[in-house]
Amino acid sequence: MPHLNLAPHKVILKKLTESLLSVAPVVVIVCILHFTPLVNLENRELFSFLLSAVMLVIGMSLFNLGADLAMTPMGEHIGAGLTKSRKMTALLSVCFAMGVLITVAEPDLSVLASQVKDVINGTTLIVTVGVGVGLFLVVGVLKMIFHKPLSSLLLFFYMVLFALGSLLVVSGNSNFLAMAFDSGGVTTGPITVPFIMALGVGIATTLGGRDVGENSFGLVALCSIGPVLAVLLLGISITGGIDYTVPDYGMADNFFAAFLSSLGHTAGEVLLALVLIVVFFLVLQAVCLRLPLRKVGQIGVGILYTFVGLVLFLTAVNVGFMPVGYKLGSYLAKTHPALLAVLGFVLGMVVVLAEPAVHVLNKQVEDVTDGRVSKKSMMVALCVGVGISIGLSMLRIILDFSILYYVIPGYLLSLGLSFFVPGLYTAIAFDSGGVASGPLTSSFILPFAVGACVVLQGESKVLTDAFGVVAMVAMTPLITIQLLGFQATVSKRVRQTAAMRRMLQADDEQIIRFM
Repeated sequence: MPHLNLAPHKVILKKLTESLLSVAPVVVIVCILHFTPLVNLENRELFSFLLSAVMLVIGMSLFNLGADLAMTPMGEHIGAGLTKSRKMTALLSVCFAMGVLITVAEPDLSVLASQVKDVINGTTLIVTVGVGVGLFLVVGVLKMIFHKPLSSLLLFFYMVLFALGSLLVVSGNSNFLAMAFDSGGVTTGPITVPFIMALGVGIATTLGGRDVGENSFGLVALCSIGPVLAVLLLGISITGGIDYTVPDYGMADNFFAAFLSSLGHTAGEVLLALVLIVVFFLVLQAVCLRLPLRKVGQIGVGILYTFVGLVLFLTAVNVGFMPVGYKLGSYLAKTHPALLAVLGFVLGMVVVLAEPAVHVLNKQVEDVTDGRVSKKSMMVALCVGVGISIGLSMLRIILDFSILYYVIPGYLLSLGLSFFVPGLYTAIAFDSGGVASGPLTSSFILPFAVGACVVLQGESKVLTDAFGVVAMVAMTPLITIQLLGFQATVSKRVRQTAAMRRMLQADDEQIIRFM
């Protein structure tokens, strides 16, 4: 990473600046709404939100630095080391186990499991989803080894998902539908994504070949399918409905007490997730990697940054952003429901800026493509895609219809585009979907949707109407980024055609002959 060659204080300052620019738009929008008749936040709520925003900036900065120092190098070294060993059984076994264990420890998945604990045992759900991720991580690695096209695999598995989704509706358990598609987003969280993406880069680089860039992406996309498939199968096998109760989203009277309480709980979850990754890495280091101690020490420092940064980030989101998100949604639904879709679009465009894993993906895309796909173009495509997705989600809450009316045409369009754009853009697009639906989406946008749904459709409709917003955030970038690739492909062909036409129309005197 080039910027890591800078002095330590300059690196941290650079990360703080990037994080501040990412979080500032969300804060500005909330503050503007506070000083308008649209939303009436109490002063203590605004104060807590602003303090949380400061913690969010610090946490995001440390996390991004930790990802550069630890998560990305670990994934690349593990992928490259196991691939070089030429032991396919060992490579696939480690990938499956790591996929299961990291997913089981992902904090966002625990939040999802707690919503259905009265009907499905939380541990059963988490382990089942983890197995789904592990299996599809193996599928992704096999795709890279045997150089199979990602678009064909995605088309097959999404057809299976649509068939199971339709069967779920017929069986009378449509309450599971939106939650199943949401599960694909929450399992590709801030801990899992940097590691899986780097694992793919390490394997692809070691395998070599002309499709190294394309093979470097796609693992996150495939790992997002496993959880959806697992929850759909669980939904089909379960009889009876879900007794869903909306959580208490109220802002705590004492911000500092609530922050410290959440800090301890979040630290335990993040520590568990990181310990699983570190233990796996140390075992592989002793068995086959054998990296220099200096490199291992650098990774250790990066793990510490990652831990502190992620704990601060998730705590700030849970304590300050979740209550404000819920109040914004419920208040607007009561006073100005027509503005929900518009505000949803604006919030979607700015919230994706604050997702930590998005910046990891964008930088990796720029590095792997040698600047052909810039961070700026990626961010613009993601912002527009996520904005559209949340705007459409608010429209669904207002009109009360099934998420299938969005996901089936949306995924058919995105899968259709995959046959007309370079494979690299398809792989990047489907990875971006999982990355964009990070912790800020599930902890700010989802409460926003829940608040609006409770007011407009009632608590009984939350599972069918409010849930699914994470799935929408994961879907629309697939279309916008592939359209970016389609535009690049068309522009290239237009330039080639124009150049050929000029050559054919040239006079003989203008043609230089080389003997």
